[in-house]
Amino acid sequence: MTIAVDRDARRESLLAAADLVVQRDGPSASMAAIAAQAGITKPILYRHFGDKSGLYAALAERHTDRLLDALVDALTAGGSSRERVQRTIDTYLAVIEAEPQVYRFLVESEEAAPSGGPVRGFLKRLQELLAAGITHELRLDADDVRAGIWAAAILGMVQAAGDRWLEQRDCLREALSAQLTDLLWGAYGSASAAAGGLRE
Repeated sequence: MTIAVDRDARRESLLAAADLVVQRDGPSASMAAIAAQAGITKPILYRHFGDKSGLYAALAERHTDRLLDALVDALTAGGSSRERVQRTIDTYLAVIEAEPQVYRFLVESEEAAPSGGPVRGFLKRLQELLAAGITHELRLDADDVRAGIWAAAILGMVQAAGDRWLEQRDCLREALSAQLTDLLWGAYGSASAAAGGLRE
């Protein structure tokens, strides 16, 4: 039992060191730099994670779980439909603004390329969550394809706009959140009204 606890604690310590390097170096973070930050040799790092793909998966799971929790909180908090939409978009943008190098590491690393791994799984879970929320809020039939289509479109739009914004930084985050909400509110807002006159 003690050995397992010690191993888990050591693993968390190594992930914390990896986080520091990723926040500095982004997708170019190397196993050598992470080992140096942790004060160990690369073979010890490989012993814990297998290879960089294993380390990537562990870091991705840690960050995507945290982001999903924050987005769920934003989606389920009180307020009008429009307020929840804007708050959820802003929550996503606030996370990538606070840790842009971590975000780049997750989406641009070579380890992310083959299948997306944990990040792809996170996006699928978030898309399903959004689709369920849209179905409920707009009182759609279970087989109404709009929920899945709109969830995918919202995710794609916000992620693409967020990528551009990280590079350009040509407006405040709050302004971008408002602009994206305005953009998608046309169809979504109309459907909300038709579903029962939900107030903005």
